[in-house]
Amino acid sequence: MKELSTKLLVIGGGPGGYVAAIRAGQLGIPTVLVEGERLGGTCLTIGCIPSKALIHAAEVFEQARQHATGSPLGIRAGEPTLDLAQTVRWKDGIVQRLTGGVGGLLRKAGVQVLQGWAQIEDGKTVTVRGADGQAAQRVRCEHLLLATGSEPVALPSMPFGGAIWSSTDALSPDVLPRRLVVVGAGYIGLELGIAYRKLGVEVTVVEAAQRVLPSYDEELTQPVLESLKKSGVVLHLGCSVLGWDEQHGVHVRNARADEFALPADRVLVAVGRRPRTTGFGLESLQLDMTGRHVVIDAHCRTSMRGVWAIGDVTGEPMLAHRAMAQGECVAEQIAGHNRRFEPMAIPAVCFTDPEVVVVGKTPAEARAAGLECIDAAFPFAANGRAMTLEATGGFVRVVARKDNHLILGWQAVGRGVAELAAAFGQSIEMGARLEDVAHTIHAHPTLGEAVQEAALRALGQALHI
Repeated sequence: MKELSTKLLVIGGGPGGYVAAIRAGQLGIPTVLVEGERLGGTCLTIGCIPSKALIHAAEVFEQARQHATGSPLGIRAGEPTLDLAQTVRWKDGIVQRLTGGVGGLLRKAGVQVLQGWAQIEDGKTVTVRGADGQAAQRVRCEHLLLATGSEPVALPSMPFGGAIWSSTDALSPDVLPRRLVVVGAGYIGLELGIAYRKLGVEVTVVEAAQRVLPSYDEELTQPVLESLKKSGVVLHLGCSVLGWDEQHGVHVRNARADEFALPADRVLVAVGRRPRTTGFGLESLQLDMTGRHVVIDAHCRTSMRGVWAIGDVTGEPMLAHRAMAQGECVAEQIAGHNRRFEPMAIPAVCFTDPEVVVVGKTPAEARAAGLECIDAAFPFAANGRAMTLEATGGFVRVVARKDNHLILGWQAVGRGVAELAAAFGQSIEMGARLEDVAHTIHAHPTLGEAVQEAALRALGQALHI
């Protein structure tokens, strides 16, 4: 068996793994990255990027349909049609360019990429077997970085396959189903469910909790709920799924124990993801675990010296940008830098319609932590730019300490608010106070003015409401 040695071996070429490898290469650390599928991981190939491409295509298609039925903007157009195969090719083209770009960046950084599946022998040795039957290689390393990501959770009564879709299947449909039932009203289920509704599919959502996006605060999710109802998405909240058959569809039981069936051509199961911890010998290391995820400290170190872990395999929040930041942090520590992974806040964005973004603490979370705080919201209905975009639904909300006005959190719901996440995150990481934001000149007319106005309102100085 061919053998090679390196200082850092990264298992997993997703956002955490490839960023760690690129940064390590930039720092002169001999690095090998092992990936069994395509570089970019779930995020680039079957997650964040392709889903946002599909969401964008659906949005454009829906706008064209609206123009065909009489637009207040004065635009007149004929009834649009959809070339689904071309839409999927366009989406795949974006993924191909990005994954190719990652490969180029790794080469530029001097990282050796091994295409194959890793099998851990011990904390310093990994065997890599090529998926195409190539001879196995044994890689010896000083540092082993686990960046194996996560995988979608299936329901025992509805395993993935055929008419039962995972989120991956829903991103590359051959044809649009007439009726789609989405199981799970979290961000993955709603993002894709809304996109399919905009493409003209009859969409029904079944959720065990009593409301949509149950991990977000209810005030934020109310505009999303209203949008779902307006768009014609049928909701069954507080219901459990019992199974599926081709003749009747999805069998459901509600809170009163009544059972009924929802006809469906396809069923998207989006009930969550779990860390990928099996199938590559992780158990041989006997690392400290909490449930299914690997336990790490503030340096991203596991319980075994020289073994690191980042991203989804370490648990929530399972977000690509968290994994990227952890990957950079680990690479710099191996290079001898003094680093810790202790962000003040990690943004979370939900690309529903309208979008939802949360950074830092909500008012309820701040008060639960024993902090006396003030909060204020500014509605997009009072924002000129939002009016020009026909996007006056939603608001920006700020949370700050009452005694010194230190900003603790931001939340927003509305069209395009995902782009406000950077400003939100910066203000918290830099220790900004309400006065810092309120007295910063924000360009007019922009959605960002709502950020300044929220801070002004929290100070009792609102100008435009």
